[in-house]
Amino acid sequence: MTPPRSLFSRATLGLLLALIGTAALAASTPPAVPADSLYQLKAALTDQDARTFDFSAGHGKPRLISMFYADCPYMCPLLIDTIRKTEGELPEAARARLDVLLVSFDAERDTPAALKALAEKRRIDTARWTLARADAADVRRIAALLDIPFRQLADGSFSHAGVMILLDADGRVVARSETMGKLDPAFVTALTQTLSPATPSP
Repeated sequence: MTPPRSLFSRATLGLLLALIGTAALAASTPPAVPADSLYQLKAALTDQDARTFDFSAGHGKPRLISMFYADCPYMCPLLIDTIRKTEGELPEAARARLDVLLVSFDAERDTPAALKALAEKRRIDTARWTLARADAADVRRIAALLDIPFRQLADGSFSHAGVMILLDADGRVVARSETMGKLDPAFVTALTQTLSPATPSP
């Protein structure tokens, strides 16, 4: 038996609204982070402009990540120069797609003001580069995740490795380099390939 027209219309309208609601929810839900992504780690960061964000906020865009501290006299300036030299090998369009995150080892002294002063001193492009701090526990967790050894010395300075790590848009490690002061050709190649636009399927 054919249902009354009014009942049929209400049922159809309800189904359409349910479908629209499901589609809207799917569109607003961020894509899941893969199980092997570094973005499984949840750690609170604060940048040079005192804005707070989660470590996983880089999901969706390739990221070059490392660790440093503002008062570092040698390794960290060398690290910043090496990253600049490395991204200087990229075409401008590819460089514009790269996000750079430097997380401080110094949870006590590297306040947003200290990070901002360093960014201004070194003329760092904070439209793409982010200098960030975290509390001591999260610093240790991030360093362990990135496998960057460090140790605070008696004078308050830090002994640490100089490392660049390239993550893909899903937070998976694509390449790692400990070459400082000069170009690492393999790292540049990985960076170029990761930032190249995907070739559309035929």
